[in-house]
Amino acid sequence: MIVPSIDLQGGQTVQLVGGDAKAIDAGDPMPIAERFAIAGEIAVIDLDAAMSTGSNAHLIDPLVQRFPCRVGGGIRSLATATSWLDRGAAKIILGTMAKPDLLAKLPKNRVIAALDARDGEVVIEGWKTGTGAALLDRIDELRDLVDGFLVTFVEREGRMGGTDMALAKAVVAAASPARVTIAGGVTTAEEIRELDAIGADAQVGMALYTGRLDLGDAIAAPLVTDRPDGLYPTVVTDERGLALGLVYSSKESIREAVKRKVGVYQSRTRGLWVKGETSGAVQELLRIDLDCDRDSPRFVVRQAGKGFCHLDTRTCWGEEEGLGSLMRTLAARREHAPAGSYTARLFDDPALLAAKTTEEAAELIAAGTRDEVVWEAADVIFFTLTRLAKEGIDLAEVERHLDRRALKVTRRD
Repeated sequence: MIVPSIDLQGGQTVQLVGGDAKAIDAGDPMPIAERFAIAGEIAVIDLDAAMSTGSNAHLIDPLVQRFPCRVGGGIRSLATATSWLDRGAAKIILGTMAKPDLLAKLPKNRVIAALDARDGEVVIEGWKTGTGAALLDRIDELRDLVDGFLVTFVEREGRMGGTDMALAKAVVAAASPARVTIAGGVTTAEEIRELDAIGADAQVGMALYTGRLDLGDAIAAPLVTDRPDGLYPTVVTDERGLALGLVYSSKESIREAVKRKVGVYQSRTRGLWVKGETSGAVQELLRIDLDCDRDSPRFVVRQAGKGFCHLDTRTCWGEEEGLGSLMRTLAARREHAPAGSYTARLFDDPALLAAKTTEEAAELIAAGTRDEVVWEAADVIFFTLTRLAKEGIDLAEVERHLDRRALKVTRRD
């Protein structure tokens, strides 16, 4: 699959050729990340930190808070590595400091070792100094200590001349079971498909920034189908993972969905269709995931209107239940609660809401039996969700915050 890359230098998003000459200055990384995040994880590389000429941490931090990011560049100590992991980086990328003594102190499943190679030789110091070490030998040394490798073919980086597929196959074989991400020269959707087929991801920058490679085409590249019509069954979910329905996609519909950042699908009889274009039940496209067999994409969307189904229900299997349903009900009542109702009083009287939340929390603590715990927990959750609705905060935002907390490696005593 594709891993879009954001390289930062001098407070701007840049693309370098051969790690030296600046070819593109793309400006603020935030809107770029918003577009790239549809593909999943983003690689964010601090070139200034890597070259010891400065830091772009102030730009990376808000990206990490909002998007799944692999953070690399200038991570030379346990403290720096741990700091980025605690702040929510999905993974960290270690270059010259990817050494056994440091790696042993970090969670293996969140560490990628970056190896830059020119003609099969590992190079360091901004790709200027050869080490005499063979790329495959270095992979063998680190394979059991990391979750994956980022291997950059320096002689191809930024030149959009295609990658070295034969060397990529050798790297994947040497690294197994660690996952490999290849950078350097990847330019076409076909190359992404070929890399995915051998078990590697493609980290791409220049081809995306220049428009040589369409992001939608890159995301769809690994997809396969055995259907005569060439379509892909597509699961649509909301931000919380609730399945809204099943539709069909084509590479054309995926390209259009990514371009417009909305739910665009392929009807088996009517061609391309945009969800909500006539009903108002529009979808904001947040992310596209591919399943393990690469034959069924998942669209993660923010659903507006009554719901996904043409029968005006939240899902094609009926209405939503549980916390999501309660949250949506409270959010609706925030705008239209009947005057004088209990819900309206809770929204209008902060002291009342605070008192009820405190009261129910105390009763939960004092609960003795299983039924009492369930009852009091339900009360606490109700008043908590009421406060969220009052502030206009969706439950999905709280869940994302909890997910980021789970990424912390520094634990409280």
